[in-house]
Amino acid sequence: MAHTYACLYFHIVFGTKYRRPWLRADIRADIWSYLGGIARKNKMFPIAVGGHIDHSHVLLRTPPTLSVSRILQLLKGGSSWWIRRTFEDLQDFQWQDGYGAFSVSRTGVEEVQRYINNQEEHHRRETFHDEYLAFLKENDIPYDPRYVWD
Repeated sequence: MAHTYACLYFHIVFGTKYRRPWLRADIRADIWSYLGGIARKNKMFPIAVGGHIDHSHVLLRTPPTLSVSRILQLLKGGSSWWIRRTFEDLQDFQWQDGYGAFSVSRTGVEEVQRYINNQEEHHRRETFHDEYLAFLKENDIPYDPRYVWD
């Protein structure tokens, strides 16, 4: 083949260090916007960015030149630096070390987008802890509960 063609969608989930409730309602929109900006700056296409008080969800289309680990390095590294410098009370802000990355088919993009855009309502019924473990189970990802959280 003379050209490379790829359609790569990922639903990425990562929490705050120790699941601290650092992502207050009054600053979330700014943080989600900044994460989207990091994605665009690095040739990714953010479809939905959201989350709740202790975690974020990012749905994006990525170029084949970026590995998942590089994507997370760009998103988490760039945003944590910005958060610590932008919000005076978040000088100690950190994301958790790990993350969840789940592939999404083109036909599943709208459903995941709705899910991310409905995080406020979703977390009235389910904790991040339960949500994240459900993602691991639904995707047949083996895990040891001792090592899921920081």
